[in-house]
Amino acid sequence: MIEAGRVAVVTGGGRGIGRAIAVRLALEGADIAISYRSNDEAAEESAKLVREAGVRCEAFKGDVASQEDVDALFKGVDEAFGRVDILVNNAGVTRDNLIMRMKEEEFDEVLRTNLKGTYLCTRAVLRKMVRARWGRIVNVSSVVGLVGNAGQANYAASKAGLLGFTKSVAREVAQRGITVNAVAPGYVETELTGSLPDKVKDQILGQVPMGRFGTPEEISEVVAFLAGEGAGYVTGQTITVDGGMVMQ
Repeated sequence: MIEAGRVAVVTGGGRGIGRAIAVRLALEGADIAISYRSNDEAAEESAKLVREAGVRCEAFKGDVASQEDVDALFKGVDEAFGRVDILVNNAGVTRDNLIMRMKEEEFDEVLRTNLKGTYLCTRAVLRKMVRARWGRIVNVSSVVGLVGNAGQANYAASKAGLLGFTKSVAREVAQRGITVNAVAPGYVETELTGSLPDKVKDQILGQVPMGRFGTPEEISEVVAFLAGEGAGYVTGQTITVDGGMVMQ
């Protein structure tokens, strides 16, 4: 459970897993700030769904890879809500290509958004969390960061980097009442997977013991637990939500 009155920031909250997380935390009673990069319509739809849960919600447009935009985001959150208790670093991009064909900008953009963006947002909230002696940070990684995937060296590197980042920050702030954990989703039903040919879907499902894709809502359930009061003794962990694809 999340204590009433908590404020959560969800990056990449305009659609997909981010939207599901924002709505799930709202159902727990948290006020929500959604950060998104470009799709105004999708962000407003997310905000509408969150408000229907009976909590406050504000949407902030910007790029988490930009220090200037991150400063503006948390300035806006502070003005609107006065605090940040929960940060979900979910914003991410893919620029898939085989490594021999991968352009430098394709590598840099993915690392900049997925990894540097998490660093910038985490650094922005930690000082206030330390003063409050309470905080929850959840980083959305991927099973690709654990096992790799052909054509996704940049994405896998960024998501693997998140796991090391999670453990390091968790060690730094563990005695301050702040937990830092990662969730590593497997293949999830999104716009991307929905457009895949049936043959490719069958190949993917052959790697998943449960034989199906996950849903954004199933990812959000785990995030909600890690963001809640009951997860106060869980930190530095990576929880895979993947239908058994990766068993550690």
